[in-house]
Amino acid sequence: MALMEISVVPLGTGSTSLSSWIAQVVLEVEKSGLEYSLHDMGTTISGDVQQLLALAARLHEVPFENGASRVYTVIKIDDRRDKSRSIGQKTSSVLEKMKG
Repeated sequence: MALMEISVVPLGTGSTSLSSWIAQVVLEVEKSGLEYSLHDMGTTISGDVQQLLALAARLHEVPFENGASRVYTVIKIDDRRDKSRSIGQKTSSVLEKMKG
């Protein structure tokens, strides 16, 4: 399984508040059935790479469908195939190492 961090930013919405726009994107993530974690600067989603890339394309379209005139999307994918892991394991590993 791979992890994808995605941030979809609708522009040209007429407002600086984006939470209602982002809510529509996250609803689409929920429809995918993939495990995800919403955070302040984006969303991390777990799945195979082809699922993630297809979902990223779909999520990029959501703001356009809701009237945005421009969308800025940033995607990072970590595809590690030597062992499986889930959302939160990388953070847990760092926190454990901080304890010394």
